[in-house]
Amino acid sequence: MPAPTLAEQDLRCSFCTKPKDEVAKLIAGAGVFICNECVQLCAEMLKEIAESEATPAPQAVPDVKLPEIPEVPWPDAMTDQEILDFLPRIAAVGAQVDANLKVWVERLRDRGVTWARIGAALGTTRQSAWEKFSGEE
Repeated sequence: MPAPTLAEQDLRCSFCTKPKDEVAKLIAGAGVFICNECVQLCAEMLKEIAESEATPAPQAVPDVKLPEIPEVPWPDAMTDQEILDFLPRIAAVGAQVDANLKVWVERLRDRGVTWARIGAALGTTRQSAWEKFSGEE
């Protein structure tokens, strides 16, 4: 079976997990994706950090208050329930990475690349790669 096309894949932002159909742009990385909305949020956060670290000039520009930027919760500041609520998001990204890896392996198989080479690239055996990605039992 050939690898699915990009249009056929259930691609999601690895940060907010929104599907590709709910965002204007999805940018690909190594098995992960980031949407234009999360890129914008990152840009705003970086701008806020840069502005707070910059030494003000003698004739400083008037202070402009940026909108409140939500931060990613960190486990040491989260309750048990917040961590439990966060687990599905992490699992969804993990499932997306696994599905994307399978697609890349299928592309290599479509090109005739051997299971031995695929296994070696993944640091595993030919047999383990075949068992994980072939879809056969």
